[in-house]
Amino acid sequence: MKSTTKTVRQQLGEWAEQTARHVLGQQGYVCLSQNYHSRFGEIDLIAQKDNELIFVEVKARAKTEYGNALEVITIAKQRKILKTALIFLQDHVELQDLYYRFDAICFDFHQEIAKNVQHDFSKISYDLQWIENAFTLDADLINL
Repeated sequence: MKSTTKTVRQQLGEWAEQTARHVLGQQGYVCLSQNYHSRFGEIDLIAQKDNELIFVEVKARAKTEYGNALEVITIAKQRKILKTALIFLQDHVELQDLYYRFDAICFDFHQEIAKNVQHDFSKISYDLQWIENAFTLDADLINL
C-alpha cells in the first residue's frame, strides 16, 4: 500500500508554488496553468498580465552548502521548460502573439528544515527572489 503522507520536500514545494502564485496575483498576473506537463517536462506556473505571458519555475531550498534555489535550475531543466513552453504555445494559439519570458521565483530559507516535523513554512525566515528573464529562448539551448 502506497503511503499518502507527503514528505517535507513535497510540502515545501507545494507551499512555494502556492506562495509564488499569490505573489504573481498581487502583481496583477492571472495564473493560466499550474504544473503544466508535456512529454519534455513540467512548468510550475504559467501566468498572464495584459499582453505578457510568463513561464515560471518555482524553487525552494533550505540552507545548504549545495547552492541557493536559483543555482539549482540547471541547463537541462531550462531546456525542459523551454520545450514545454513551446508545446503550451502550440496548444494555445490565442496566446502566441503575446510577449513571453521565463522567470524564476526562488525561496531560500535561512536554516535547515527538519524532515520529521510539520512546518508552517511562512513562519520560517526566508529570502524571496523573483528573477525576470531568468533564462531566454535560445535555439542552441533547446537543441531540437
